[in-house]
Amino acid sequence: MRILIATDSYPPLIGGATQAGRLLAQELRGRGHAVHVATIAQPNTPAVEDDDGVPVTRLTATVLRGNRVSADPYRRVPPPFPDPELTLGLRRLIAEFRPDVVHSYGWLSYSCAIACGRSTPLLLSARDYGNVCAVRTLVRHGERCSGPALGKCLECAGSFYGRAKGTAAVVGVLGGRRLLRRRMDGLHSVSRFVETQMREHLLDGRHVAEAVIPDFRPDGHAAGEDGRAADLPDEPYVVFVGALRRVKGIEVLLDAWAGLDAAPALVLVGTRAPDTPASFPDGVHVVYDAPGPAVLEAFDRALFAVAPSVWAEPLGNVVHEAQSRGRAVIGTAPGGHEDMIDDGLDGLLVAPGDAPALREAMAHLLADPALAGRMGDAGRLRADRFTAARVVPAFEELYAELLERSTT
Repeated sequence: MRILIATDSYPPLIGGATQAGRLLAQELRGRGHAVHVATIAQPNTPAVEDDDGVPVTRLTATVLRGNRVSADPYRRVPPPFPDPELTLGLRRLIAEFRPDVVHSYGWLSYSCAIACGRSTPLLLSARDYGNVCAVRTLVRHGERCSGPALGKCLECAGSFYGRAKGTAAVVGVLGGRRLLRRRMDGLHSVSRFVETQMREHLLDGRHVAEAVIPDFRPDGHAAGEDGRAADLPDEPYVVFVGALRRVKGIEVLLDAWAGLDAAPALVLVGTRAPDTPASFPDGVHVVYDAPGPAVLEAFDRALFAVAPSVWAEPLGNVVHEAQSRGRAVIGTAPGGHEDMIDDGLDGLLVAPGDAPALREAMAHLLADPALAGRMGDAGRLRADRFTAARVVPAFEELYAELLERSTT
């Protein structure tokens, strides 16, 4: 099968969606499929490259020339509407590569929807809420949002991006729902919770091929000696891995940790964002932009992991990554963490944004290392569900269903 993966995020960027897109491309190639990746051009990246056997084409958007739209200084993001230059580049790539299926993620999907025409099946991946929420999080005023509506979206996006960019994002996302609904042939959601949100706020009763398929880690992934994370404390510590953002619960975590009696060190392994704290208190060790092996090393040496997301985390790959290293994880619910953590068996779930509840959960594991160990052992077994061998065949089945539908 010939598969074009179009994604907002691809290396050298770092993050869960970035890793997911690259791993899927590599695993599909390894299983004998012809795969090509299209993504947005980042500063100082080649327009075309070979990524370990997978060709990658990086496209430029008209509206990003001069960085007039992107609100994130650390990465370029495609616009939430069809861009003429992106659409033309995708059309040329589709004509040359002739994919059986176009599999898109993020705001690049709007340009894909136009570029595909009706000749090629389009599968939309929902790895976050970006196709129904202009700020991608479904969080408003620090709490879970009930769903998109023009007035409140303009207020929320305006405070996040600024008025001009916020208005453009809202108009693009809300207006683009009809385009995606009409053009998409399939929907892939990374968790059951995401599926419910996409059905309610995007599909609006339209029937397409659907599947809940989690992101995964490569089979046999292990930390290497050359991947040792720098500046980790020698004493016991609790670890957080992820973007250092409010929606990931950084402020809640710092509050909960500060109130612990005899608190161990706290290690934050992550990427910078516009709302990353400018400084951190004593006892907090920050490791920026760590490669995969270094992240695993950080898990290996931790007491347990914490994933205190304030938003309804779409999935949270760091949970099953920590579990694969035998570490108990404290997560939040509702959201994708519920697909990975059985509360009290292989981890703990607390309400998002509840610092006292998070502090109590951390204190519980710190006071009972044997319990944390048993949860880690149970989590290691559960993590086997999130390997390439278990997950990639589900994508192949979904692609085959889309192709069969398009030919009947």
